[in-house]
Amino acid sequence: QVQLVESGGGLVQTGGSLRLSCAASGSISSINAMGWYRRAPGKQRELVATFISGGSTNYAEAVRGRFTISRDNAKNTVYLQMNSLKPEDTAVYYCKVLVLWVAYWGQGTQVTVSS
Repeated sequence: QVQLVESGGGLVQTGGSLRLSCAASGSISSINAMGWYRRAPGKQRELVATFISGGSTNYAEAVRGRFTISRDNAKNTVYLQMNSLKPEDTAVYYCKVLVLWVAYWGQGTQVTVSS
């Protein structure tokens, strides 16, 4: 139905920056919401940032002020700009898109921040 392809992960030092992207393709009609989640070693997956179709954004307290979520509607792509990265940000990052209120997940991209 819907495929999500993520890119942009990698290895950076503390204080560095990365930009993640997630492109959606397939049977896309109406995108209700999109966002980013992450799963760190030994922890459950948690919400990082979301973008609601109405224009609202929401950030986890741990990343507020450092991360920025954005989108390109024409390309069905959502981005996550990550600045001032910390070792605690090390995780696999997943994008999530709601199409007609059905959730689709990306394959995940590894972000590693060295101290």
